[in-house]
Amino acid sequence: MTDKQDQSGISASIGNELPYLRRYARALTGNQDTGDRYALATLEAILADPDTMDPKLSVKLSLFKAFHAIWASSGSPVDRTPKDGSPEARAQWRLADLTRNSREALLLNSIEQFPADQIGQIMGIRATEAEDLLAIARTEMQRNIQGRIMVVEDEAIIAMDISSIVQHMGHEVTGIARTRDGAVDLAHRQPPDMILADIQLADKSSGIDAVNQIFSEMGEIPVVFITAFPERLLTGERPEPAFLITKPYTEDQVQSAVSQAMFFASTETLTG
Repeated sequence: MTDKQDQSGISASIGNELPYLRRYARALTGNQDTGDRYALATLEAILADPDTMDPKLSVKLSLFKAFHAIWASSGSPVDRTPKDGSPEARAQWRLADLTRNSREALLLNSIEQFPADQIGQIMGIRATEAEDLLAIARTEMQRNIQGRIMVVEDEAIIAMDISSIVQHMGHEVTGIARTRDGAVDLAHRQPPDMILADIQLADKSSGIDAVNQIFSEMGEIPVVFITAFPERLLTGERPEPAFLITKPYTEDQVQSAVSQAMFFASTETLTG
């Protein structure tokens, strides 16, 4: 195999993992545009110097490691001075009080499902240190962020499971909606602090459309989307969610995404 073929194969592998890097970057920054800028900077660094990819690691691990080198070199920036009164600005200000690196470790584990030893490889720390950061993060991210959550899910067992998870976190579930119209009606009757929504609903309607209609009528609130096909949303061709859980999900993934979304108290509106 030629060097050109090797390079082509690596490029294809990076392309396969890119949607997940972008998902992580958005959850980390709490913002679609900011997350995408960091992901793009990572790709530019790799193109400029292919040795940026660590040959001792898998393509995914190496890609995330390259991202973290850029993220760390930029100072993992958190603006302590809110420029306006928006929920996102307030959230960015609060980020400055979190233990350094704890949020990164939590997202790598709960959203991307990297174990502690791989988190250490990505972040350049020991596995034991990664485990400590995970414990700290779970405590800090769930502290003082309880609220009212609406579940939009057409599968009864999944809806009950998700409701149980968020209730054990200390949140109140305002109700469960199975369709777009049901979700809009429930939101008006029991205004939530956050929405946890499946993409495909019982009447073939879209959870995205339901959320957008609620936003247009009631204003934006935090939202976490759940889907079995994340690559269909993480295309870069339209506004995308900052917080996205892939089915089948784990309890840790739900807890982390909900805590992050409540913490940021903001989301990117989807269209289409």
